[in-house]
Amino acid sequence: MAQVFINIDVDDIDKAVTFYQAAFGLEVARRLGPGVVELAGAQAPIFLLLKAASTPISRTLDITRDYRRHWTPVHLDFTVADVVAASARAVAAGATAESEVETYDWGSIVYLADPFGHGLCLLQLSDRGYAALASTS
Repeated sequence: MAQVFINIDVDDIDKAVTFYQAAFGLEVARRLGPGVVELAGAQAPIFLLLKAASTPISRTLDITRDYRRHWTPVHLDFTVADVVAASARAVAAGATAESEVETYDWGSIVYLADPFGHGLCLLQLSDRGYAALASTS
């Protein structure tokens, strides 16, 4: 089985550590030099990677990092016991709320952006969770 690491590029490592600790209760597992911090407390390790704005994202692509709000189809979802309280905590830590709480058969969701422009969601699953989406026929 493949191991999954979550890597989040940020332009201020200390601000990122403070945000992810305050918003989601993650803890510093270790620092790997001045530009990498591993956070623990999620089901997969989260690495904060110090990458300056406007630097190339790879040697082969003509795209640079931009920490304004951006969209990507890959994002983080954090499951929480109370989506309203967790959203308030994340906003107080520096997140931007991008929606009101939306409720579905599987639970509730709120859309946020972290201080570095990365989208993320907070999910409060119902008793059935995503199984509520399965066809019962």
